[in-house]
Amino acid sequence: MTHPILQLLNDKGKQIKIALIGATNDSRKYGNIIYKDLKSKNLQVYGINPKATTIDGDKAYHSLKELDFRPDILNFVLPPKLGFEVVKEAVELGLDNFWFQPGAESEEILKYLEEHKKTSLAHACVMVATR
Repeated sequence: MTHPILQLLNDKGKQIKIALIGATNDSRKYGNIIYKDLKSKNLQVYGINPKATTIDGDKAYHSLKELDFRPDILNFVLPPKLGFEVVKEAVELGLDNFWFQPGAESEEILKYLEEHKKTSLAHACVMVATR
């Protein structure tokens, strides 16, 4: 059976919105590589970075609270220590689908999401899944 987040990602009848937590303008980092990759695949991707005003020329958001819509998928590409605070904020906002790029997850985060009955996907690269 396919993971629910992958089903959502592959739903051709819906234009999903992906918030990329840890998006960056640093072309050496995955936060930039993934952002550009998802955009090149015509996916709606929104960069979340507390220090950036733009990502790859697009408006960047300092936090999930700044979004005026509910993203369908939260894709994390930052260290778990930083990501856990964003996870808590997202749970408070009632968001549901959490995808962690390899290395962005931790047992503590995954347990927290399970306790809050949220859907999570770890150890899978969004760039591979969207090929």
